[in-house]
Amino acid sequence: MFRRTFWFGTGVAAGVWATTKVNRKLKQLTPESLAATAANKALDAGTRLKDRAVGFALDVRENMAQREAELDDALGLNAPVDGELPASRRRAAIENRTIENRSNPKSVVDVRTTHSYNRNEDH
Repeated sequence: MFRRTFWFGTGVAAGVWATTKVNRKLKQLTPESLAATAANKALDAGTRLKDRAVGFALDVRENMAQREAELDDALGLNAPVDGELPASRRRAAIENRTIENRSNPKSVVDVRTTHSYNRNEDH
């Protein structure tokens, strides 16, 4: 008798377990549940994509600043200005105006450029 009770209880437990598994799977396959799952996955993918794009933009900005510093060093733009140009030429170069040639006082050198170095300007 004990053996029959054991197998009856085991059968009942297996039936409850199988019924529960089947009901859970059926609830997961309803249209509302499928739509919610797809929406959650899309949101997760969008968040991951945004995080990667932000990380990429920060990497680009950091490397751009590093390369700009390297170019400034290579061109000598970070070097001290004192002693490189005479004061009158340095001032004229900074202000982008005409300067007088000291060896020939009647001549004037125009240091204004006709080319704009503004990369954001429309051409």
